[in-house]
Amino acid sequence: QIMNQQTVVEKFGVKPDQIIDLLALMGDKADNIPGVPSVGPKTAVKWLQDFGTAEGIIENADSIGGKVGEKLRDNFDQLRLSYELATVKLDVELDVEIDQLHQQEEDKSQLHALFSEMEFKTWIKELEDAGVVAEVSNVPNNETDTDAGLEINLVPELLEYKVITRESELAELVQALNGVKSFCLNLECTDDHFLDSKIFGIAISIEIGKAFYIPVGHDMDLADTQLDVETALNGLKPLFESIEVAKVGYDLKRCKHVLENYQINLEAIVSDVLLQSYVANSVATKHSLDEIASYYLNLKLSDYSSLLGKGKAKLKPAQLPITEFSQFANEKVDFILRLSIHLNHVLSVEGQLAGLYRYYEQPLVEVLQRMERNGIKLNSKILEAQSAELGEQLQSIEAEVYKLAGEEFNLGSPKQLQSILYEKLEIPVTKKTKTGQPSTAEPVLQELAEKYEVPRFLLQHRSLSKLKSTYTDRLPEQVHPSSGRIHSSFQQAVAATGRLSSTDPNLQNIPIRTAEGRRVRQAFIADAGNKLVAADYSQVELRIMAHLSQDPGLLKAFSSAEDVHKATAADVFGVALEDVTPEQRRGAKAINFGLIYGMSAFGLANQLNIGRGDAQGYVDRYFEKYPGVRTYMDETQALADEKGFVETLFGRRLYLPGIHAGNGMIRKAAQRTAINAPMQGTAADIIKQAMIDIDHWLSIANLNARMVLQVHDELVFEVAEQDLDLLISGVKFRMTSAAALDVPLVVDVGIGNNWDEAH
Repeated sequence: QIMNQQTVVEKFGVKPDQIIDLLALMGDKADNIPGVPSVGPKTAVKWLQDFGTAEGIIENADSIGGKVGEKLRDNFDQLRLSYELATVKLDVELDVEIDQLHQQEEDKSQLHALFSEMEFKTWIKELEDAGVVAEVSNVPNNETDTDAGLEINLVPELLEYKVITRESELAELVQALNGVKSFCLNLECTDDHFLDSKIFGIAISIEIGKAFYIPVGHDMDLADTQLDVETALNGLKPLFESIEVAKVGYDLKRCKHVLENYQINLEAIVSDVLLQSYVANSVATKHSLDEIASYYLNLKLSDYSSLLGKGKAKLKPAQLPITEFSQFANEKVDFILRLSIHLNHVLSVEGQLAGLYRYYEQPLVEVLQRMERNGIKLNSKILEAQSAELGEQLQSIEAEVYKLAGEEFNLGSPKQLQSILYEKLEIPVTKKTKTGQPSTAEPVLQELAEKYEVPRFLLQHRSLSKLKSTYTDRLPEQVHPSSGRIHSSFQQAVAATGRLSSTDPNLQNIPIRTAEGRRVRQAFIADAGNKLVAADYSQVELRIMAHLSQDPGLLKAFSSAEDVHKATAADVFGVALEDVTPEQRRGAKAINFGLIYGMSAFGLANQLNIGRGDAQGYVDRYFEKYPGVRTYMDETQALADEKGFVETLFGRRLYLPGIHAGNGMIRKAAQRTAINAPMQGTAADIIKQAMIDIDHWLSIANLNARMVLQVHDELVFEVAEQDLDLLISGVKFRMTSAAALDVPLVVDVGIGNNWDEAH
């Protein structure tokens, strides 16, 4: 639509030359323009019709009554800032002339690099089909590092990929393996839960370019074209269980699980390229094997997806003929071995990364595998009853919304919701989608819920619906029939900061601040005669901040076992410790936690529902009282800008790809991450060290106890009642001594028959 002066007035209620004033008054969250609190489009249009401009409104502010007039008078500076932010800058110096901005012939090599970075796989394939070859952008296949005294050759003279289908050939391979110190292993398995996954092929490599594939369960081949799985595993079992022969692989935790399904204990896990890639750079790729191979060695794994087909007729890998699949399997294990050699070198020459991998991530593989295998018991009847209640609550909320709206509609349809909220109920539009439609996103509904009933009910409906579909309905379906327990997977190579993440199911996002969320935790129970014990680090990131910043005030507060939020409130608000009000403590807590996540005064004002000026005053007084924190934040951001990464206390590197971005929002997000990542990453390293220590202790102690869950800063154990006191004292000792900080680590311990009672 082409707009003229008249259509602008019809659409916005103001003239074209008043659009900047309009945006400055009502704000625009998409562009981080704060505006004046409580001023929406109708109020802004009325004021501009009366007073002409934002400055005209400021001059006549005393004539505007009510709370909105007070908000205006409290936010003159914010209004002027918003006007500046809403104004398109026309005096930027550019390093290019207008006549240079014309389309040139495309550089296909650069396009390939860009598409690879952006993961535009379809366009990459189009270029490669047209004969475009990727340039090596990282490390060449032949690498010499004279400083490290290493020479690495990762290009084999020829490829020797073999298929083993006879016992005599297997015996020859086993004999060859008995003479090596390490070998690379990759299992081809069914894509089931790790307790149910079956092996259909075993791939082994001893040297680069040389690999052996042992088919043991391909569906489309006769028995005489492959070995049976028992024969193959019986021959390889002594090697798999040998502590003298190091194992190399990708995601060896899953390999260990699958082999345990066949009563084989995979030992001597030394080099896992999934974790080595993650430690080298947690944000460079998503750490799938094909991405790692491409990123580090510019190797491209063959794609067999076209052989599988699509839709209902799509085959599973085990259904492919051996002659076709063996090439892929051998290539995969060969690439894993090459990556292991390369990544061992990368870690050895980069700071403390080799030690971080060897002493934290590598030993944690077996700890997590045991914890996943243990699982945690679930009382499905509790969740089934809660699901029924939630269903009734949802129906009741729907009925109330229909009554308020005057008609029935689909609460899950954004289009119908837009019509009800903004057309029928005439609620002011505060934010639009990228396509220009009024937004029904959760942050928008939260803002509207402060004034309007329907958005408030909608938020409640969404929350309960998510709880029902994700947990109360789904968790009982995920109880494993053989154990009667939930067996979640804990991933080491997902969160950028080193934290573990939980999947299938995700047990880390169960809400604990709501009664309904806590009821879900009540369904996680201990076996008869046992208790659940939850051990949780108290304010660990703030304690790490005190250690890193060396601020005397924070060090004193933690070392003297004060309530740190109360102590902060006393300092910031200038009152005696005993005179701190609950409201002041709440504000201090928001500052303490907000600042370590890079929260601005604007964000603090929104959280505490106070003026931006007051929030800025809180922040200024905080830094006056805790100057070491300000210094730490400034120095950390400067270091991140210089190096492109920050580090935890233990040397984990957290790269910040956006730290030099031209886009201000991306750059500021990276700067906020730079402040928080060392604390969150150090907290992750500390609890990993505690888990390794505790697991070792439990393996040698005469205790009937097992670790069953890890959720952020919390560990959950199941223990026989007679061993309760010994477990608690041992766990607390190992958790509090997992790191030597200049303030004490504190662990809170709870005991219960279920997870909610114990937390």
